[in-house]
Amino acid sequence: MSPPVCSCAEQVRKLTQQASVMRREIKTSGRQQMDGAIRTHKKQMSSLQSMLTDCKHEDRLQSVIKSPTQSPSEINQLLEQGRIQTVPIGYIRSCFAVKNGTPRQPTICSSSRASLKIEPSVFNNPEHSLVGLEQYSHIWIVFVFHKNGQMSYKAKVKPPRLNGQRVGVYSTRSPHRPNALGLTLAKLERITGDTLHLSDVDIIAGTPVLDIKPYIPDYDSPKTRRDDTNREYRQTSPFTDSQMPQVMDLDEEPNISGTSSEPSSELRVCPAGPSDFSPPERCGSSDVTDVLAEVKNYVKQQQLFTESPEDKQTDSPECTSLSTNRLSSSSLKFGCEDYSTIAAWVRAPPVSNLDVRFTANAEKELKEFVPCDSTDSTRPKFQFLKGPEEAVAAIKGILSADPRSVYRRTRCQDRLFFFTLDTADITCWFGDGFAEVVRVKPMKS
Repeated sequence: MSPPVCSCAEQVRKLTQQASVMRREIKTSGRQQMDGAIRTHKKQMSSLQSMLTDCKHEDRLQSVIKSPTQSPSEINQLLEQGRIQTVPIGYIRSCFAVKNGTPRQPTICSSSRASLKIEPSVFNNPEHSLVGLEQYSHIWIVFVFHKNGQMSYKAKVKPPRLNGQRVGVYSTRSPHRPNALGLTLAKLERITGDTLHLSDVDIIAGTPVLDIKPYIPDYDSPKTRRDDTNREYRQTSPFTDSQMPQVMDLDEEPNISGTSSEPSSELRVCPAGPSDFSPPERCGSSDVTDVLAEVKNYVKQQQLFTESPEDKQTDSPECTSLSTNRLSSSSLKFGCEDYSTIAAWVRAPPVSNLDVRFTANAEKELKEFVPCDSTDSTRPKFQFLKGPEEAVAAIKGILSADPRSVYRRTRCQDRLFFFTLDTADITCWFGDGFAEVVRVKPMKS
């Protein structure tokens, strides 16, 4: 029988390795905790500094208001500096109770509903302040982002639709701003007394509202202003139906010299003969005049078009030729782009919309809910929505836009997502290119 082999050295080596691993983990954990504590401390200090600044300004304003010796000029000077005290005119009651799952823009969820009651502390007769507002279909709402958590903000932010890319805060609608003010457009359904009933909203319950204004397309919409310009142009246009000029396609690149293969950028306007517009082929005069108005605006843009001497020699006396400077297509605007432009990522973001589907069990549970005006007390009841159909449309609108943050979308392993819509607690999960609702339960009171 062979003597037992001593394994003390092997055990010492293993213990040494384990101790080394433990030291590294403790060191890493301590560093992470320290970094987190430093970040938290900086946020708290920034929030405290902001609160002290606000209190300082508020104390100054209160002293101005309460001081009987304060002159009107000093009060005006304080107001001109922007040091005003805001008073909420009311608080939103909405089908969105918390931030999680609330749409980031109003058009995402057109079936969302809310109400706003004007506070009696603002006006003795709040309903008097709403007289005449029923003549408008939409209103602007100025509100406070009261759920930011802290008053800190940065010059650059990461919009969720950009999937982590940084842009300037003023090129986005981020709630984290130097002044946490929000602006949204809502549809005005009706007014009852001192209460406004709204739809197409993206505001959570309890949001303080500072002001409301009617939406007037004639003033607020660049497209409407452009249409007015077209109407003025149509009224002053010297052309009759039989004298409408024929406009070549702006994308056409004629070869003037006949020998050069290089395309030239030209716009030709030629008088039309009697046979150019036969009755079955001619468009309405108003449509043609609209096109002419757009061409006119296009030509006027910062002298983009200049007349070339060579064109005078090559063109026939029957046509007038305008030669353009060589510019990139992004610097020229035509049609709808002539009156407004937006960042490309708004319409074509790197994050695509998701397909939304429901499990059979979720559909069954959702059908148990009754509309807000139902008298059935035995089934769960919506407070704002008018039935399961509106709830389905709202859920699809919310989930198709992917309400998750960039962190949850790219780094988090948990694909479950919970949010509240009206009186329903909704559970779903996200897959590759889709979101599936798996459970809809009444919200616990």
